[in-house]
Amino acid sequence: MLIMMKNASLAGHETASFPYSKMKNAIAECLKKEGYISDFSKKTKKGHPVLEVSLVYVDKKPKIADVERVSKQSKRVYFGMKDIHTVRNGSGLLVLSTPKGIMSGKQARKEQVGGEALFKIW
Repeated sequence: MLIMMKNASLAGHETASFPYSKMKNAIAECLKKEGYISDFSKKTKKGHPVLEVSLVYVDKKPKIADVERVSKQSKRVYFGMKDIHTVRNGSGLLVLSTPKGIMSGKQARKEQVGGEALFKIW
């Protein structure tokens, strides 16, 4: 999902679409709150649910320049509340899976929860 959004934004597309799941929906909600995407919606194409995301551009440059996975199937990475750090001196975003749901690093520190680091985006 993340790489598809990055590639679509670098290619200049207005939207990106991929198969729907609750996890992808929660990630899209978090990215919308932080301003990395403008909108997202669940649609049906050929009888299958699809998540369609509208991408954001600033001065004709994509807001999503790069994405880096932190946790993988082979190595899970967990952060405590005190271990959550800024990404690219505050210009990026760390997305975590916490007991209170998927949220950004800033929001997780406010809620005082830690969790599994999913990815960094800038």
